[in-house]
Amino acid sequence: MTAINAIAEDGPIAEEGPIAEAKALNDRLAGLDLAGRLSLVSGLGGRVVFTTSLGIEDQVITAEIGTHRLPIDVATLQTGRLFAETLALIEETENQYDIRIHRYEPEKADIDAYAAQYGLNGFYESVEARHACCGVRKLKPLARALEGAAIWITGLRRGQSANRAETPFAEYDAERHLLKVNPLADWDLEAIKAFVSANGVPVNPLHQRGYPSIGCEPCTRAIKPGEPERAGRWWWEQDETRECGLHVAEEAAAIAAQ
Repeated sequence: MTAINAIAEDGPIAEEGPIAEAKALNDRLAGLDLAGRLSLVSGLGGRVVFTTSLGIEDQVITAEIGTHRLPIDVATLQTGRLFAETLALIEETENQYDIRIHRYEPEKADIDAYAAQYGLNGFYESVEARHACCGVRKLKPLARALEGAAIWITGLRRGQSANRAETPFAEYDAERHLLKVNPLADWDLEAIKAFVSANGVPVNPLHQRGYPSIGCEPCTRAIKPGEPERAGRWWWEQDETRECGLHVAEEAAAIAAQ
């Protein structure tokens, strides 16, 4: 895959090459099943990283990586505010699939600086403070997790929210200078649940308690009947396109600038 090796370590690059490569890869992935998609991507060359939040869709991807022994690094952002159930699931998943899930934690100095400016739970007070917390606990650790990666695999699905409705199978992440692959883009929640049931995939027990999307404990609640999957994330905010910034280009660019 020439785009992977053509990305310069410094200075601007021609956008046409990697964008065209991503579009071609998107078309190839559309015709494959999940195992085929992951196998294709893992063989393109360069370091491939899958970041998991241990949610049900991410567990499906981890199961396929472990079952087929694919050369894909599995990483998670251990923010320091995760549910106990999520932390327990990390070890359970490692044991079931005999894999290592690499933990990336925030730097203590960053947490201390955040608390000094906003207060430890200042994210409830303003959108700015919440984005700053996500930056410290998630975006900066993600940047470390993706160091040297050519391809980043995520569990994004089109059905998760209106903001993600156009999620492609592959795209060029210009801020991080890598290919971003979303192999479950066209899967709905019923297909996810069916795969989990058929393959004995371990899942977070919070899903059965009304948490379809699980993040940090202080920022996640169970959803009400009829609410979108991600309605329980940062529920006190009014913006319907609420995101932590992991999949928002402007947020990634800000972290890169730092």
